[in-house]
This record gives sequence, structure tokens and C-alpha cells, in this order.
Amino acid sequence: MSRLIYMGFKLLEPYEGKLSRTVLRGESGSNPADLPDKAIASELMASYLVYMYKTVRKFYGEAIVVTQELEDIISSKTVKNSIIANSDTVCLLDQGKFRDDYEKVASLLSLSEGEQKKIFTINQLDNKKGRSKFKEVYIKRGSTGEVYGVEVSLKQYMTFSTEKPEKRALERYLSLHGEYRKGLDAFISDFQAANLSLSEFIKKVNLNQ
Repeated sequence: MSRLIYMGFKLLEPYEGKLSRTVLRGESGSNPADLPDKAIASELMASYLVYMYKTVRKFYGEAIVVTQELEDIISSKTVKNSIIANSDTVCLLDQGKFRDDYEKVASLLSLSEGEQKKIFTINQLDNKKGRSKFKEVYIKRGSTGEVYGVEVSLKQYMTFSTEKPEKRALERYLSLHGEYRKGLDAFISDFQAANLSLSEFIKKVNLNQ
């Protein structure tokens, strides 16, 4: 079973596009570098990242790099060595799609067989009953890590959700109430009164228009 973390995110205006990266922020004010594959393959980017890591560590800071594809890092030997060698903390989301060919990833991140078993439990266990909606993440510091459940409130979840049915249902409330916060409050209030699961309520809203 995963440990549970409650993340108190600040409520922001919704983002219309689907996010291409998932960012786990550490301390407030940190700015993770996103790594487009073509840019990271260049020697200029590699040299910059080496410089950045050395400079940040010199001033007792922590650089945060985010990527969807480990190949972005592996493709450049200089970048691979500078990032992996200087990463004290590694956060991994669902790794299911890499399961059949995980040797390269495991070797790169120095993951033992025991740690790999933990990683492949992410979002796979029957541990949702009686808990709010959450996603799991593996966080490794040093040689070992644990799987944690990251939970946000329903308001926060609906604000940042990129699932089309959920966005469509919420948009109906926003158009009815004319203001984001009022529409969101009405959505939450009706959902709680309906005594349905979130997926059932979303479906009902979209069907009833």
C-alpha cells in the first residue's frame, strides 16, 4: 500500500491545453527544466546543463529536471552523466509501458530488483477503497525509495483535470454560472448531493446537458 501525501496546491485558473509534462515540485519557487528531445541532443544544451548543475550545487540549491522519455537523457552522454550523477532524488510516475524492457532504465537509475518491484506496483494495487482520488509516485533518495499516494482535493482535481468528459461537465457549470469559482462550487455541491461516484456524476451531467 502506498503512503499518502496531501498536496495543498494553490487554486489557479484552468489550463485549456493538455499538459505535456508532469511536474512534481519540491520547494516553492523551483523551476524544473523541461527537456525537448532535439534541444537536449545538442552539445550546447549539454554544456549548459553541466554548468547549471555545478553552479546550483555550489550555492546549495537543487536543480529539477523533468522529462517524459528517459531517452531524452540517455541520448547525450554528457547530459546523462551530469544529470544522473548529480540527482540525489528521483521521482518516477507509472512505468508500466517500460516493464518488458526495463534493464536500461534500471541500470541508468541504479535500481535494484527490490526497488523495481516497488515501482511496478504504482497505480496497480487494489488500495483505492475508502480513500479519495489519488495517483501514486515512486520517490527515491539514495539507494532506496517508497511509493506514495498523492492526493488533492476535488476542487483542485477538477481545476487541473485534462480528461475531456470531466472538463466538458465542468464547462457546463461554468457557462451556467458565468464565473469560474461559482461554477466550480456549484459543481462540487451538486456532486456531493447526488450520492454518485465522480464518473457516474460526470456522465449524468454530460447526458443531461
